[in-house]
Amino acid sequence: MKRNLQPTPDILQEWIKTYVPDKDMFFLRGTDLARFKEYLTNVLVIPHEEFQNHSSYKQVQLSNSYEYWNLSKDVAHVLVTPPGWVNHLPAEKKIELFHMQVAVGRGLIHPISEFSGDASSLRNSVVDVKGEEYAVLHKAMWEELSYRCKEDLITDIAQEWEDWTCYDPPTLTPPHLLPFANTFPVRAGSNCLSATLFAITHQEWIVHEWVHPQTFLQRLALEDYHVIPSQGLRAGDVVTWENADGIIQHASYCIDGQFFFNKRGQTYFNAWSIVHVDNLQGDWGHLSMKIYRKK
Repeated sequence: MKRNLQPTPDILQEWIKTYVPDKDMFFLRGTDLARFKEYLTNVLVIPHEEFQNHSSYKQVQLSNSYEYWNLSKDVAHVLVTPPGWVNHLPAEKKIELFHMQVAVGRGLIHPISEFSGDASSLRNSVVDVKGEEYAVLHKAMWEELSYRCKEDLITDIAQEWEDWTCYDPPTLTPPHLLPFANTFPVRAGSNCLSATLFAITHQEWIVHEWVHPQTFLQRLALEDYHVIPSQGLRAGDVVTWENADGIIQHASYCIDGQFFFNKRGQTYFNAWSIVHVDNLQGDWGHLSMKIYRKK
């Protein structure tokens, strides 16, 4: 039976704790830095190229919250600041900085219309962009919001990442998948490849990893999975979808020929869910599909 997923109150609480990182980051284009020179005493100014290769800032939750992949190509510097630094800027400089964040595509920026409850703490973090007001989230402001406001916002944000629909686990669902089926992670990182490897290895710790394609393919080979000619799916098959360069974009584990144990992305807003093959084809059918079967 098809149904809607909802995170539990405990899961929401964990998401709220980590969605806005302890490190505030603001991204500047090359010509922007000089405009803030006198306010950078207690700030790390990191060249963007160095930032991209810095292990401390490659953490998956930082990447997901700030949405690195959406940043403008002309970002040249990253300001890493302690919580509250931005609140000590002169009002006009603060607004200028927030407008820059909208322009470069920084994450943690949401229309004010998405907030409910007591959102009075937002007023000093709002900018008007073409007639619509946006809140630029940062740690000090996030801490001041009411819990109800944060709970409502995090729920709305989470549902932008995927449609929270799933199916009840079919009869043939392996027992080790049942505790995870149609549930949400409490931390970021788990992706479709780790979910699929967990399904075939029964190693629970793997489900929480962020697995990359070559690691995934190596594990399939070690588990004696091989590509087979396209034919009917059956229980235990692994299905991948590749782009034109042969790079895996998605993978999923077949439970019974129709239903799959699946994870759509590496955020904690993406559930480990039971989905139908038609859902997968709708999402990934434009790519090349391969079926792997254990000998």
